[in-house]
Amino acid sequence: MGSSIAVNQSTFATAVLEQSHTKPVLVDFFAQWCGPCQMLKPVLEQLVQEYDVVLAKVDIDQEPELAQTYGVQGVPDVKIVIDGEVNDGFVGMVSEPQLRQLLAQLNLKSEVELGLEAVYRKATIGNLEAARSQLQTLLNQYPEQPQLKLEAASFYLDDQQFDQAEALLKTVSEYDKTYGVAVKQLQSLLFFQRLAHESVSDHPCDRNFQQAAKLVLEEEYQPALELLLEIVSQDRRYRNDGARKAVLAIFDRLGDDHSLTKDYRKKLTMLLY
Repeated sequence: MGSSIAVNQSTFATAVLEQSHTKPVLVDFFAQWCGPCQMLKPVLEQLVQEYDVVLAKVDIDQEPELAQTYGVQGVPDVKIVIDGEVNDGFVGMVSEPQLRQLLAQLNLKSEVELGLEAVYRKATIGNLEAARSQLQTLLNQYPEQPQLKLEAASFYLDDQQFDQAEALLKTVSEYDKTYGVAVKQLQSLLFFQRLAHESVSDHPCDRNFQQAAKLVLEEEYQPALELLLEIVSQDRRYRNDGARKAVLAIFDRLGDDHSLTKDYRKKLTMLLY
């Protein structure tokens, strides 16, 4: 969607300043010997494939005058140029989500974001087949985009396509610093969605177990936890310790700092030990 170019003193005015009247230009002042510059490079180049921006790369060792003109004191130093005006962006290595937030502040949306908006528009008006098709096209186009995978997993959960959601969630680690919390929350939602749609057997715990799942989906967490703790106290072998695992899944959904997590973690510990 965007483009990436190398610029120098003679091309800067045309390639950066003039072009910035058409679309934003990110100027990456870098050095070959700079470790953080080399780490930032693939992140910038990945994003420029999604956003309608220009990435202009300036090697400060080859273009010291440009670096001096624009006050570059450390690298990487990324400037943002809009309508011919060079603005400070950031200095040093930043994460991909931070870069996306910066672009959002410029009122820019990626092809993935625009594509997802179209998917949800189609789904909202009931054109689910077209929504599914467009979502799959996005996944084929950006197969390594974690945020897209999570959005797609969420869509599949709403669409009750549990196997597709599970397959996508398996491709993003729950230990990922950026996306791990979201993965755990979606895994928890998948667990309860599946349970809520199961057929109830004659086992004495089954009805309460499924009722707890439905309560979770309605965000009635405390009564759900009470039902699950009752099952834990009655039969630890039920569904291979399934009630305890369900309690932990609720904790994942709420987060460690939630008051219910803190209270019921203590209650669960007292029951177990």
